[in-house]
Amino acid sequence: MEKSIKLTEVCLRDGSHVVAHQFTEQQVRAVARALDDAGMHYIEVSHGDGLGGSTIQYGKSLVDEMTLIEAAADVCTKAKVAVLLIPGIGTVNELKQANKLGAQLVRVATHASEADVSAQHIDKARELGMEALGFLMMAHSVPIEKLVEQAKLMESYGAEAVYITDSAGALLPNEVRERVKALRDTLNIEVGFHAHNNLSLAVANTVAAIEEGATRIDSSVRCLGAGAGNTQTEVLLAVLERMGINMGIDLYKMMDLAEDIVAPILPVAQEIRKGSLVLGYAGVYSSFLLHAERAAKRFGLDARDILMELGRMKVVGGQEDMILDVAADMAKSMKVRG
Repeated sequence: MEKSIKLTEVCLRDGSHVVAHQFTEQQVRAVARALDDAGMHYIEVSHGDGLGGSTIQYGKSLVDEMTLIEAAADVCTKAKVAVLLIPGIGTVNELKQANKLGAQLVRVATHASEADVSAQHIDKARELGMEALGFLMMAHSVPIEKLVEQAKLMESYGAEAVYITDSAGALLPNEVRERVKALRDTLNIEVGFHAHNNLSLAVANTVAAIEEGATRIDSSVRCLGAGAGNTQTEVLLAVLERMGINMGIDLYKMMDLAEDIVAPILPVAQEIRKGSLVLGYAGVYSSFLLHAERAAKRFGLDARDILMELGRMKVVGGQEDMILDVAADMAKSMKVRG
């Protein structure tokens, strides 16, 4: 069965969180070249927090992301290079520079209730001739009606697809189905889905999204992504082939890439450990894990307690600076009680 699903490999963007944004140009070239050779459709390259993310607050990159974008574009003959842009972190100027260096697609990402800040960036991307997609982060945190409302705003700004982004890996398969169906029933553009594996549901959730009509899908080879990683590309491809869905991507080449090129890059194997499990359980943004672990070490706390408190506070992406404040307050409170 042929299905017009477009796959975006996010290991060189979401995976940046795992390596503390220390990708080298050689690593990006090697991964992008192998992905292109395997037939990947899109390869997203940027700082983990998108264009402009290399800051003290989010984590400084080892190599300027524009150099990495140019390197990926240089080795790709079939795959298109994509970037992520979060308004307030990335700017139109950085988008223009990325496009000039070879980026052909941008996902403009906002919190699930803040789509209105994406208008300028979606419009500029379309003006530049790029594919412009909306990316509604922390999609578990708002009612479905709100998600639909925000997706319609992105469509009105010119987005060619809108992603339901499970940034915390908190959604269950039935919740994914409900959200994808709601957007499919309402929008006249494509619906996408981006998963995290914090509750070990990324592949199952992605399959549920595809069955409900999502045609823009994200995955990450060897699960190289924030928290416990994203939908594992080579696993998803094997499952889709078992379902009779031909993606036009070479499964064996993706397996070899995962084993021979990506595995050596990982500081530790991607698995669901106590920190990433709490991300999904508490509904916390996946890229907060490393920040919470560092804060826990600094203040003598359990990172799980910090993450649970962040979940109760409903902290969203972009509020990384609050993690230290929360940890400091928790440590002070414990000292007072002690």
